[in-house]
Amino acid sequence: MTGLTRRQWLLAAASAGTGALALPWLARGAFAAGKPVVAALFCGHIDDHGFMQAGYQGFKKAQDTLPIVAHYKDKVANETQAQIAALRELAATHKPALIIAHGGQNTDAALTVAKEFPDIRFVITQGAVTADNLSSYDVRQEESAWLAGAYAALRTRTGIVAHQSGIRVPPGLRARASYAAGVRHANPDVKLLTNFSGNQDDTALAARVTQAQAKAGADIIYTMLNKGRSGTTQACRELGIKEIGNVIDWVAREPDVFIGSAWADVGIGVFRACQDLSEGRFQAGRISKVGLQQPEAVRLIVASDTPEPIRRQLAALREDILKGTIQVEAEYTGPEFQL
Repeated sequence: MTGLTRRQWLLAAASAGTGALALPWLARGAFAAGKPVVAALFCGHIDDHGFMQAGYQGFKKAQDTLPIVAHYKDKVANETQAQIAALRELAATHKPALIIAHGGQNTDAALTVAKEFPDIRFVITQGAVTADNLSSYDVRQEESAWLAGAYAALRTRTGIVAHQSGIRVPPGLRARASYAAGVRHANPDVKLLTNFSGNQDDTALAARVTQAQAKAGADIIYTMLNKGRSGTTQACRELGIKEIGNVIDWVAREPDVFIGSAWADVGIGVFRACQDLSEGRFQAGRISKVGLQQPEAVRLIVASDTPEPIRRQLAALREDILKGTIQVEAEYTGPEFQL
């Protein structure tokens, strides 16, 4: 343990006192200029105006405000072997104290690589698993998705609403289930068309799904896509139907199409993992959750023309979720919409 800076020893002492970090965290390669090294993996593009960009913004905030040295890798395919290769590269190249895999789609890859590098701490954001050197940080986007479902059911004129996503990862599946439950709770007579197209970034595919759902009668579509979202939005614009977004404030961004957005700042999970590490609070084997009780992280944003009675209904439903009167569902067993 020779050659450690005073800052490293202080962090080690703080960690030993709280049980937050085991001594392997102090591996020589974990520090640069006395600061812990953190590496992050973003599958897809950090400029997708969606999930990956929100995660990257959380990482950039950590880099700008915390005493860490940050490295990242993006443009990696949403495929387990590609993710494993990318995580191994980050571990071998940067020898970080912590690696963050942004998104639950990285679960299998992170569990695999965490076993290979026991001296490195790993985090999965929007995850629900743990290991000896792995934790999950979960921003409960399913809670704002539930409210988005209720909102769609309250605002539809055709009695048919839709959901779109790309790949079937646990956070996306949970949010779809919650959206469906919100629709059903608000109006059990409203029909739901739900589709996972298989690709988060294909704009042409997203447009085709939108056209098919609109042809089937949907007048509001809840979209959980990355770059592919722009295909849905343009199709909605051309068809004269409305959209509900997720992750960021799409109402402010494109108010002519979006009537709501299920805000879920998934970048908070990335930032808090970095913050917990830099402040000596990081604990392996733990799942940290943030939900509607922290509106800066999770809330439903609605358009300014939303009728006041609907606003009051949504506020009451939010309170019921917080009190536990409404249980946000995590599984969907209904029909799937096929092209």
